[in-house]
Amino acid sequence: MAACAGAGLLSACATSDTMTTSALPSLYWPLTTSTAQLDAPAARDMISAYRKGRGETALVIDPELQRLAEAEAASMALADRPSKAQTVRTAVERLGYGSAQANLSAGYHTLAEAFSGWRDSPPNNAVMLSPNATRMGIATAYAPNSKYKVYWALLVAR
Repeated sequence: MAACAGAGLLSACATSDTMTTSALPSLYWPLTTSTAQLDAPAARDMISAYRKGRGETALVIDPELQRLAEAEAASMALADRPSKAQTVRTAVERLGYGSAQANLSAGYHTLAEAFSGWRDSPPNNAVMLSPNATRMGIATAYAPNSKYKVYWALLVAR
């Protein structure tokens, strides 16, 4: 690290190879191991701040939607392919939720990547900004032998 001069700069010279996950904000935690855990409250806060900046209400994590998101992410990882959003939306609405929407995806390795990808995709962005949504569930599942590695399920509803 020749660019670092002086002992006082050593902490600024740490490389990503030497940083631990705990040193990173949770939105940058790599979710590419079997022990990795998504920080659902941080995801809620990120999505809610984005919504509020665009005139929508904040979301709360709904325990049942959270369980459904976890089950859907696990199902996609097991099948090694994303599910159809319409199928999942219909199933969530059958459970009594209104205006259900779903972002189902794979390949994003961090919350920051998933959020950016969803924001940059008009259909996925519309889910995050769903005007009727008040509740959410979000989960990931790791599939080590998959080309995608990480499967994502974001469910929003009222």
